[in-house]
Amino acid sequence: VPPARCALFDPAFSAREAAALRALGLCLLPDNEEGKHGVQGAATLFYMVHCGKALYNNLLWSNWSPAALSKLVIIGNSFRGIEERLLSRILERDYSYIAKVLKGVEEVALPSHPRYLDTFNDTSVHWFPLDKLQELSPEVWDFVEEPMYQDCEDLEIIRKGE
Repeated sequence: VPPARCALFDPAFSAREAAALRALGLCLLPDNEEGKHGVQGAATLFYMVHCGKALYNNLLWSNWSPAALSKLVIIGNSFRGIEERLLSRILERDYSYIAKVLKGVEEVALPSHPRYLDTFNDTSVHWFPLDKLQELSPEVWDFVEEPMYQDCEDLEIIRKGE
């Protein structure tokens, strides 16, 4: 992928880091989208290792259709791991888009490295086959309310303006 087609954002980038990334020819997104980045019809790889659950949930929400999700590939925290570690009522209340897409996602864990077992032990590649997404109930696609996280106790993202 040519560097100019790689878009990056981290609210924790320092001015020096941002300058170095631009010098490498990478595109830095100007605003904190809180993960709400639409693919706009183009196949897109998201590298989101160690991101908060709300970022994944927001990304899914902003691409909430079989056509858009089928263009996504996410390298990041295991959705199955999220499902296993959270109470189902919390998953469905706070991260409903992750909960709803679990039956429409394929996930393969990346092999762990013996030297970094505690660092990348929960990283998977996720993709959303169109045929699996189309098998989900039509009601899954009807609810498109933007996630707000008002009752979420441990929101793991930096919000706009913070």
